[in-house]
Amino acid sequence: MKQMILSALDMSCVGFLAQGVWTHPRDRSTNLNKLDYWLDYARLLERGLFDMLFIADAIGIYDVHGGSKDASVRNGVQLPMNDPSSVISGMAAVTKNLGFGITGNLLYEPPYLFARRMSTLDHLTGGRIGWNIVTGILSSGAKAMGRDFIVPHDERYEMADEYLSLMYQLWEGSWDDGAVIADRKAHLFADPAKVHVVKHQGKYFKLEAVHPCQPSPQRTPLLMQAGASGRGKQFAAENAECVFVNGVSKTQIAATVADIRSRAVEVGRDPNSILVLAGATVIVGRTEAEAREKMREYRSYADPEAVLAHASGGLGVDLSKYPLDEPLRYEETDANRTSMEMFTRSKDRTYTPRQIAEEMALSARNLVISGSVDQVVAELSEWISMTGIDGFNIARLIMPDTLEDFVNLVVPALQERGLYKTQYRAGTLREKLFGGTLPTLQAPHPAVRARRSA
Repeated sequence: MKQMILSALDMSCVGFLAQGVWTHPRDRSTNLNKLDYWLDYARLLERGLFDMLFIADAIGIYDVHGGSKDASVRNGVQLPMNDPSSVISGMAAVTKNLGFGITGNLLYEPPYLFARRMSTLDHLTGGRIGWNIVTGILSSGAKAMGRDFIVPHDERYEMADEYLSLMYQLWEGSWDDGAVIADRKAHLFADPAKVHVVKHQGKYFKLEAVHPCQPSPQRTPLLMQAGASGRGKQFAAENAECVFVNGVSKTQIAATVADIRSRAVEVGRDPNSILVLAGATVIVGRTEAEAREKMREYRSYADPEAVLAHASGGLGVDLSKYPLDEPLRYEETDANRTSMEMFTRSKDRTYTPRQIAEEMALSARNLVISGSVDQVVAELSEWISMTGIDGFNIARLIMPDTLEDFVNLVVPALQERGLYKTQYRAGTLREKLFGGTLPTLQAPHPAVRARRSA
């Protein structure tokens, strides 16, 4: 059995996936505006040898339910939400090995500025930064950024293709290896012949600039992506190094993993160059009875209205217009098409708003694993062996209790069984995850073609 990868999944907000559970008296997520909250978070994860903290993000708010912002504002549904990148430097300063993945929306991030921010973070973390590439699903985000409507689904990926091509030119092609000399006596910092102007004029983006940062340890940050539509999986197969998947069916996840890796082969990439992590919420106790009691306790704080407000925003459909026990019908939207398909076109069952509120109460679309230490370890192991995933994105419920339980109880049990590492590898985030000795992307990844092509 291969050793699994573990990433913590969170957002710089109060109500992340377990809507309403922030009201639990032991939850500290309302301290998200305090730097110490994040420093303690990073220290906890590094103590548990977590590979990465992945901070999700969204542009806009969940204002579809009831046609208003009110349900989300009232219940703290991913609101307030802070910039995910601002706390990275602080967390990097109190850790040595923990990686950091942040979400960046390419529809709304100017390429020049975003390339600089990621290079800066890669420098300051010593090569421990990753980028979760998203195009956004919220109409409120489009309006917030000056657009009347959200860009249609497939066109968003056309924009993503061009954006990535431009980013590769900035990160890989603007500065040659050896450009930086830093010769004080000669008064020569860098060789002008080895620093190039990137000129790009495409359908969606235009730029003429030198990348303002010298090459960072990884040059291109570790590339992550979570698109589950056919177009999204094709984009991942071409560009991503780490793919996030959601679902509660081993058969479904196994098919998704096989599809992504098959597509990677078709575009000339090694299928093993793409790691797949499944979203999971873990409730563990020293006994099965203790875990059941924790589950009961956490559920008692979940808020059905908040859950439906979150689901409505993701689907782009106002679930408040449905009677609670009426099955959802398929509606064409440019929001989360994968979720829409799952809730309306499943061969096995239908979904009503009441069922969504109950089943997504603690984890949204993530898998929930609950039980004693031995039961949790067995289930995690079975998911890896039966689906082909490489590890898990572990989402918090009560902060920090649920992650402390995982670090204190599950991690040692995984290590005893040889399922998890007992020490970090040396190197950048890319080297730690893939076990190589090269911090930058290698052929045939498309980023390599940008070197000296600018």
